[in-house]
Amino acid sequence: MKKSLKRQLQQLQLGDLVCVAWTDASIGKSLSSGLAVDVPVKSWGIFIGVLGKRNQHIVLAQNNFQYSDGLYDIDYTAIPVGWAEKVTVIAKQYVPPDEAQQLFTSFLRGGRRAFTRHKQEKVRNHG
Repeated sequence: MKKSLKRQLQQLQLGDLVCVAWTDASIGKSLSSGLAVDVPVKSWGIFIGVLGKRNQHIVLAQNNFQYSDGLYDIDYTAIPVGWAEKVTVIAKQYVPPDEAQQLFTSFLRGGRRAFTRHKQEKVRNHG
């Protein structure tokens, strides 16, 4: 990992709003791409952490769905650290620390987006 990127990651806090510049993988045909296989990407989101057992990823929450029991379901982007080029902090602690911790905990639990659907009964008036 580049020293400057490592320093940028060390300065991030859970709940910071960030932009990560990185290079994505690409697919195509050799006749149309030549050597231009780098696909520049910028992803914005709430910093959740650098996570991963085999490969470290920068995890950004992009949408969250809050349930009444304090759990969140999170749409996220996980960017391999080796593909990242630069991290820019847009706003420190954009999400308050207690809410950011709940996002992190929900992410580790896997979140849930289970909606209970109730069977609707027909109402019949007997007259």
